[in-house]
Amino acid sequence: MPTERPDPQAVVREIWIGAEPETVFSFLVDPVKFARWKGRAAELDPRPGGRFRVDIDGHNIVVGTYLEVEPFRKVVFSFGWEGEGSPLPPGASTVEIILAPERHGTLLRLRHLGLAEALRARHAEGWDHYLPRLASAASGSDPGADPWAAPGGGM
Repeated sequence: MPTERPDPQAVVREIWIGAEPETVFSFLVDPVKFARWKGRAAELDPRPGGRFRVDIDGHNIVVGTYLEVEPFRKVVFSFGWEGEGSPLPPGASTVEIILAPERHGTLLRLRHLGLAEALRARHAEGWDHYLPRLASAASGSDPGADPWAAPGGGM
């Protein structure tokens, strides 16, 4: 059986979440739940070809398209930033999220693919900020107000 070769251009993160995959999945496809952990508002149409748009802070807006949606197991979407001259325009990269049941919860594995070297550290910082917020929200806690959602907040 072939093993997956690591992509040196990918940001890879894993986090254990104290909730079942069905619950975690809902925080990836429901716009109200999504906005509890990332950004101010989300427009999500979670089906292949459907829209993925997240307003982080009123200025920085992530835009993409859902590429794969396997309920309770996998979500893949293209990812880029809206706006003229963006170093990562919409569709320029891909985010793959795999959910696996583990220890009465979920192991979430994220791979953000297709990032130029100059963009990797910044996007890694973003996922390091947002994934614990997702874990908190999905496990029933309140992650609190997102300091990056305020104008000039952090992205």
